This record gives sequence, structure tokens and C-alpha cells, in this order.
Amino acid sequence: MLKALLVKDYALIESINIEFGKGLNIITGETGAGKSILVDAMSLLLGERASTEVIRKGASKSYVEGIFDITNNKKIDALLEENEIEPLPELILRREISIKGSNRCFINDTPVSLALIKNVGNLMVDLHGQHEHQSLLRNETHIDFLDEFGKYHDLIDAYKQVYLELQNLLKELKVLKEKEASLKEKKDFYSFQIKEIDSVSPAEDEEEKLVEELRILENSEKLADTSSSVYGLIYEDENSVYDSITKIKIELDELNEIDKSFSESLSECVNAIALINDIAEFVRNYKSKIEVEPIEVNRKRDRLGAINLIKKKYGGSVHAVIEYRNKIGAEYDLAENFSAKINSYEKQIAALREQCGKAADNISKKRIQASSLINKEVKEVLTELGIPDSNFNVRITQNNSSSGEDYITLKENKYSYSAKGIDEVEFYISTNVGEDLKPLAKVASGGEVSRIMLSLKTILAKNDRFPLLIFDEIDTGVSGRIAQKVGKALKSLANFYQVISITHLPQIAGLADHHFIVEKKTNDGRVVSSIKKLTENERVKEVAKLMSGENVTEASLEGARELINSR
Repeated sequence: MLKALLVKDYALIESINIEFGKGLNIITGETGAGKSILVDAMSLLLGERASTEVIRKGASKSYVEGIFDITNNKKIDALLEENEIEPLPELILRREISIKGSNRCFINDTPVSLALIKNVGNLMVDLHGQHEHQSLLRNETHIDFLDEFGKYHDLIDAYKQVYLELQNLLKELKVLKEKEASLKEKKDFYSFQIKEIDSVSPAEDEEEKLVEELRILENSEKLADTSSSVYGLIYEDENSVYDSITKIKIELDELNEIDKSFSESLSECVNAIALINDIAEFVRNYKSKIEVEPIEVNRKRDRLGAINLIKKKYGGSVHAVIEYRNKIGAEYDLAENFSAKINSYEKQIAALREQCGKAADNISKKRIQASSLINKEVKEVLTELGIPDSNFNVRITQNNSSSGEDYITLKENKYSYSAKGIDEVEFYISTNVGEDLKPLAKVASGGEVSRIMLSLKTILAKNDRFPLLIFDEIDTGVSGRIAQKVGKALKSLANFYQVISITHLPQIAGLADHHFIVEKKTNDGRVVSSIKKLTENERVKEVAKLMSGENVTEASLEGARELINSR
């Protein structure tokens, strides 16, 4: 649940800090006082995109922070662990919008992406905006309501995986067919280039080896002379290193006979003689292998020249040449075997069409089961909300495909499909006895749409999707006795979930467990919105004002007390 909301320098809000409680939290206030601004701030906190226009004039940034109790919320715990965010006793979400355009998001003081903060918000809060109920009038949203109710997300995920594979293969096949003509035109040119590169066939590390080998071959005379000189200095010349150190060893032997403290130096001298012998042996062997080979020098120079020439033509490096050869080789092979390649794609696509059809059919069966339950439960809730003679029906249809490539197959039939399957879902309703069911978008009034949305939210909430429900004027278009029924529906939800609701109706406000008022005042020539939690006496007066306007009478106060005591 949302324990506290802090908002600073956001639109008309200078600074507020609200502590919400369990159950039904009601927010009231005059039109234009800033109630919707408060909901917008909550939306920002939950991952909605923001503009610098929301920053209060004169401030450098807007700041919104929410403190949530996430006890036993395993989904949130897993998401925090997955993203290496330190768990705290409470979950703290924060958004900062800077006048410079920067947008920073934090979870438990750890910087995170907007996408992650939105994912967290989606697991905790269902925010139903003031005009969101109008989404019911768009047929394309109905399938989402049904799927939320049905709890078969594993089947939808399985379908989407196959769906994406099919879409990718269809795109690849389309690209393949589009390049067929151009490939045929380039085939002879590719053949020439392949032969030219293959006539050289440079290896990845060949160039470096050739340069090293040429350096040695081109300096063979110098290597021979210098190695002879080194061998002489070490071993053959008069007073060579070997002769000198051998004499030193003899003298150290004599010294060691007298004083054993020379033993270590004698041992090191013996090691030095062995090392000098090793060096002399290596130099002698090296010298004996040196041969001046003009033919081999020319052969390697020619090979290096050929590699440099092919490099200049095809990319500037041996690696680029090899990559280009592989690319045009694949293109040439494709041009040579175009029919076989297309046939291979079509076989894979045919198999995926069938897989996609079976996966979509699995979802359709679940949707049919879910629609029967939703029909029954929506009717029950609508009866409680003052539409007793309603009849609600979720209609699911499929369309056979007439397009050439865009279809999936099920039991040898071709169906139109989308990322959501083969079904089209539309809500039908009648609200009076004897009326035929008609599309919801065509027959429901504003007040009825609000109640239908509330009924859907009520049954969706029973599926335990969200710990917090926020309603911004869900009571639009209703009044009197019906308003009381809407209030009781919200109150019933609040027995299981934390509910925050903005309302202008006394019948709903009177049922609050916690009542807040948003007010607009002028401070130092500037308008400021503020919010405060009402005491019991203040609640009575506020509900009375909702009943009778600014002119609060003793009768309206008594009526307010009755409403509040009827909780």
C-alpha cells in the first residue's frame, strides 16, 4: 500500500506530504483546486512520461516520491533482486524532472530506468484516471480487460514467442524475394570478385608473419656477420668471455680451498660458465642455418604485394577482405540456390503458422471460459450498482483470412491474426428488460459506462492483481441513490485493498476511512494547491458542503453525520 506521497514544485503544488491509510482514502475539493494535479503526480511516480511544463514557475525541478509498504509482495522482491536493488523495509520510488530536461528515476535511492520504475508501478497500482472509463468505448481495449480477468498469461506469452518468430521469418522471406532480381544482376560480378580474392586467399595472420620473415631474410648477411662476431667474443677469440670466466673459476677454486665463504661465488661462476656455453651454442647453431636466398626474398615480396593490393580493393585490411569474401560468397550461393532457399523458408513458415494457430486456439478456449465468468460477475456487480435488469455479454469472434501471406492455420483453415491471437473481443450490453444486446460503445450512457468500468475493476481486483487501486472520479455521471451504491462498491473493495478515490459526491465521501481535502489558496500573489487530512469534525463539515454547497446548515450537518455513521 501507499503509505506516503511527497510532491514538491509540481504545477500548482509547492510542497505537500500526505500520509495515506488502509481502506478507503477519499479526496475531495472544489473544481480546479488541484485534485487532478495530484493524480497526475501519482501517474508520474508510476512511470508516465513527463514534460518540463509541470515544473512550478521559479523552481529548478519537480520532485515526486512515494513510500510503499510491500510486505509479502514476492513479485516486487524478485524484480528488485533481478535488478540488484538493495531491499529496504519500505519501497521508495522517486521521480525528478529538471528544468533542463533531465528526467531521473530512483528506487530505494538507486538510479533506475523509466521502464523499470513503470514495471514496478504496474505490479503495485491500478490507476484509473478521470477519463479512462472512455477506453471501454474503444473495442480494441476489450480483449485486454478479458485477458486481465482470465489469468492465462503463460499461454499469451507462449503464443507471442511463436508469433514473433513467424513475423521475423515472414520479413526475412519478403526481403529475400525483393533482392532476387538484384542478386541475379550481381551474380557475375560477385563471381569475378570471388575468383580474384581466392587467387590470393590471404590468411588472417599471414601478413604479419610475412613482414617478420622478410625482415630476417633481407638482413641475412648482417645476421651472419653479427652472430659470427658474437660467437667469437664469447668463445673463439683470444681472451674470449669463456676463457676469462674459466680463469676466474680456477682462482675462485683456490680461494675456496682456503676460505669456504667463497663457495657461493664459486657456484654462481659455474652457473655463469654453463649459461655462456648455452648462449654460444645457440649463436653457433643460428649462424649455421643462415642462408642468403634471393629467390625466397622475391617470392615473399611478391606475396606481400599481392596481399596489399587485395587489401586496397576490398576493405583496407586482411580481416575486412575475409569478411567481404564471406559476405559475397553467401550472396553468390544464395543466387545459385534461390529456389531452394525460398522453399526452406516457406517450409519453416508453414510449420510456424500451424504452431501459432494451435497456440492461438489454446488462448481462445481460455477466453471463452473467462467470458462466461465475466458475463455472470459483471451482471451481479451491475445489479448492486443500480442496473438490475442489465445483461452483459463478451462476444468472441474469429475471421477467416483472405490475404495472401498474412494468416495462420488451424485445422487446415486460414485465420486473420494479431499479436493477441485470432480473436476479436467486444462487450455487448442491454440495460433494460426486453432490449436486445448491443455493442457497449453504442448504447451505454456516461453514468452507465462509469458503473460498468467499476464493475470490471471490482472483479479484476478480486483476482488479486493490485494492492492499491486509485480512482479519479469513477462516479462521473451518477448521483443520489446510485452514488451510494457506487460508494458501497468502493467500500467493499477497500475491505481487501487500499483504495484512493477522488470524488465530488457526499454519498461516497461519507464512507471514507480517511478523508483528505485539496484546497487552492493565494500566497504572495501566487496560487498554491495544498492537501490536508480532515479531523472527524472537519469531515462532517466537508461532507455537508458537498451536500448543500458553501451555505452549510444544521440540517446538512445532520445529514452528513448520518452518511458518515452509515459506514
